[in-house]
Amino acid sequence: MMLPFKAATLYARADTDMTIRTAFPPSVAPDARLLILGSLPGEESLRQGRYYAHPGNAFWWLVGEVIGEDLPGLPYETRLERLRAHRIGLWDVIASARREGSLDQAIREAELRDLAGFVRGLPDLAAVAFNGATSAKHGRRQLAGVTGLALVDLPSSSAAHAGMSRAAKREKWLGLRDFL
Repeated sequence: MMLPFKAATLYARADTDMTIRTAFPPSVAPDARLLILGSLPGEESLRQGRYYAHPGNAFWWLVGEVIGEDLPGLPYETRLERLRAHRIGLWDVIASARREGSLDQAIREAELRDLAGFVRGLPDLAAVAFNGATSAKHGRRQLAGVTGLALVDLPSSSAAHAGMSRAAKREKWLGLRDFL
């Protein structure tokens, strides 16, 4: 059974100039061994209703390297299917927040997920990987009381994280193979 994936929403509130961004539901099968958590989808992802839709984001290339498949060359729904076949799930640590633009530094008033409750419902889960520092900061705090899971901090796949080359990011991401 796969959890449904629906497009996120974004809307402006009249009492502020910052727009509320609402993230996507999880794309996770019940037998997932690895859960990769981002922070909050960027503008292009929200516009397209797809995880990691910005062409400069290396996520699909990086996770494709982990599983040994050319994910960027596949249609989006097929990418999600391939991740589920490899027992990898996707979600975000933030359910909604105020933010202008796509940068994590602009996130305000974040409403966090119940990650602890969510991972308890995934009996085969071995690891949770955080895609970037914001995801790790919020996710580690939420999972502090959960035992039996490896928590892995990854360099952000975002093009905005230009301080590390794709090759260096790849080396860190390849460590996820240990949990598949």
